[in-house]
Amino acid sequence: MRIEQLEYVQAVTRLGSLRRVAEESHLSQPALSETLRNLERELGVDLLDRRRSGARISDQGRELLPYIAQVLDAVDLLRRAADEQHRVSRMVRVGTVNAATVSLVLPAIREFREAHPQTQVEVVDAQQAEIHTALREGSFDLGLVNYLRGDDLAPEFHCTELLRGRPVVCVRPDSRLAALPVVGVDDLLGESLIVMRSGYVMHRFVHRLLDGRQPLFSYSTDGAEMGKIMVAKGLGVTVLPDYSIAGDPLAETGVITWRPLDCRATEVVLVAQRRKSSALPHAARSLHDVLVRRAGSLGARAA
Repeated sequence: MRIEQLEYVQAVTRLGSLRRVAEESHLSQPALSETLRNLERELGVDLLDRRRSGARISDQGRELLPYIAQVLDAVDLLRRAADEQHRVSRMVRVGTVNAATVSLVLPAIREFREAHPQTQVEVVDAQQAEIHTALREGSFDLGLVNYLRGDDLAPEFHCTELLRGRPVVCVRPDSRLAALPVVGVDDLLGESLIVMRSGYVMHRFVHRLLDGRQPLFSYSTDGAEMGKIMVAKGLGVTVLPDYSIAGDPLAETGVITWRPLDCRATEVVLVAQRRKSSALPHAARSLHDVLVRRAGSLGARAA
């Protein structure tokens, strides 16, 4: 018996259907149904009344709801007690693809450290697949990754949207592209292009944007921060989400700037992810809340 199974039973009661629970939990309905069938086999009770019109909580299931609630309440008390024990000396480890580092991540860590001076924070630059592996293994508490609009979110993680933006071209002010109101694909092909290494969302976006055509020259690098530094040093131009450039000291001091990209409407979304299968420690939850609050402020200012 797993805690998630009991939570799903409660959710069926709250939402009224298996379909709605599957949508809320980012699970397929067959996978959710099989998970609950396993619990029914273990208990020897039909918790759900399955009909063609959908699945609902059964009468037997309703009789067990008070006991399920007691178990979940006890688990919640245990988690909170364990969180308090870890609050003082816990190290929070965050994996990030280095998007919105200056405008969001660093200010959030600074605010968090003021409230938790004895808690260490380790920020690790990694690709999305590496972050997901570390989250599964428990070596990262939080992961900050980019998605393109329409991508499927990893169903095993809780995902909280932080920022939403559009791909733009990061250039030096003295670049010929800086004189253009909008940069097209043909304009990019005539420049030295700094591309994120394979495994980053922006690598996939640029590969799709160029559609097999090759730029004048290209570099490959890890993360937005190195890409912006390379632009500042005159090595070329790069394509990043606008929230990776907004608020950056290099942009605020006029060392780099950006121009809109002439492409079909594409949004890039920065999300915070954590495992569904374990409770988030108090300190990591606090940092998560700071990230969400600051991201909301940034989004409001951008709007």
